Amino acid sequence: MRLDTKYFGQIDCLEEDKLRFSEGLFGFEEEKEFFLLPFEGSEGSLLCFQSAATPGLAFVAVNPFSLKPDYAPILTERELKAMGVERSEELCFYTLCVVRSPVGDSTVNLRCPVAINDQTRQAMQVILEEGEYHMHHLLSEFGRKEEGKC
Repeated sequence: MRLDTKYFGQIDCLEEDKLRFSEGLFGFEEEKEFFLLPFEGSEGSLLCFQSAATPGLAFVAVNPFSLKPDYAPILTERELKAMGVERSEELCFYTLCVVRSPVGDSTVNLRCPVAINDQTRQAMQVILEEGEYHMHHLLSEFGRKEEGKC
């Protein structure tokens, strides 16, 4: 299918790659279908949730494990059941990012990740009840460490 996008222009997407959000994203509950598209050169760490219905609606997302390798989101029993899995580790997770200038002032929302069942293409944004995660972690928090690692 041909898809008009916010960041990539018009592209071809496969219908089977579409993600289905039964409850939409927070604040955009009417938007039920998105494509997860990687930004070129990001090696899968920087992506975009592009609405399948609204070309101008797209959310920048990051792979939280690329920023925080010990990130450990735990879903509730109700959420796990809705996603068709028994354990949170069976799901893929992405966090939404608010991009600012300079980039170090951008924030990621580790408290409300998007969980994806890669087998069924079902997706859900959740609010984590456990962990020390916040809605506004500065990207600069995850910058280069003393030993030179990102």
